[in-house]
Amino acid sequence: MLKKGEARMIKKMLKHGLSKSEIARRLGLSRDTVRKYANKPDGYVPIISRAPVVNSVDPYLPHVGQMLETAASESVDIPTTVIFDEIRRLGYDGSLRWLQTVIQRYELRRRAKEHEPLVRFETNPGEQMQVDWIEFPDDNLSAFVATLGYSRASYVEYVDNEKIETLIGCHLNAYEYFGGTPREALYDNMRTVITKRNAFGRGKHKFNPLFEDFSRHCCVQLRVCKPYRAKTKGKVERFNHYLCYSFHNALLVKLAMKRYKLNIDNANAEVLKWLDERANARVHQTTLQRPFELLMQEKHFLNPVPSPYMGIHPRVLIKSVSNKISENKVITPPPIIYIPSRDMQSYDRFIPSLLCVAPILASYEGLLCR
Repeated sequence: MLKKGEARMIKKMLKHGLSKSEIARRLGLSRDTVRKYANKPDGYVPIISRAPVVNSVDPYLPHVGQMLETAASESVDIPTTVIFDEIRRLGYDGSLRWLQTVIQRYELRRRAKEHEPLVRFETNPGEQMQVDWIEFPDDNLSAFVATLGYSRASYVEYVDNEKIETLIGCHLNAYEYFGGTPREALYDNMRTVITKRNAFGRGKHKFNPLFEDFSRHCCVQLRVCKPYRAKTKGKVERFNHYLCYSFHNALLVKLAMKRYKLNIDNANAEVLKWLDERANARVHQTTLQRPFELLMQEKHFLNPVPSPYMGIHPRVLIKSVSNKISENKVITPPPIIYIPSRDMQSYDRFIPSLLCVAPILASYEGLLCR
């Protein structure tokens, strides 16, 4: 695989009229290599795609970080040889040189001296999930992003709209991906989640009724950031930046080189592979562990994956209509039950409930005719 500059140099020399044999001689390449890159389109940039390297230090990084943090808090220096001896007793079978390389790669000594926490778990396992939208207006797409607070495992799904039905579907897919639901989910002030802040008192917000019912169905408590304090959900915000520059932009270039356009299908196909092979498999700079490995621990604290959500339950409709009839007032027609697109068998579970609703609706019509 050539470097970017070498690929450009081949194109430049060809434009100056040099033969492939002469270019190969000047650059020290084989003629077949020159011919291969000469046939590539102008502006072609070689992309090196490698699976994340699993090295022998990774399982011991949290312990190394704790040793460096403790040394910094005591205002003492600890040599790498001491760290090496300590993790050797824990089972490390690599070399001292490789340990030094990994410590330098993650800048652990600098971060410890600047009193930057090397290993952070601000939330307990299974406690919180942070959710956000990323908009890509040039591509007419948005990306739903969900990040678990403890493991930093993330889920991404590209969509062509941000409607409430789409948001609910993305949540269900995220819960399937994580293997369960957290106790609470944190959002910014998106209209599909919150309709009015402090509507019922300080900190008691009015949420979108459909989304609130869905969250209750999933046993997830809703939380929202304070206005102009989006950094409250900093975990998902940092992942958004990583997604944009490490995946989305790279995918645009990759597709453009093959004369393809980014669309919802190829974006979702590629992002799932990227999540499994790269984003959730890499060593996270904050936890110094792989999100997938921490997710295996966090799964034990997640609630079970919810059953498919079929919309606002008919009991809500029955209670609403009954209260209005008892007040003997002129009222507006009852709300329509929201049912997403499902196969015909999905409607079977509504038949018993709708049979209960029918007498109430009949009495409601009689009241309006008086």
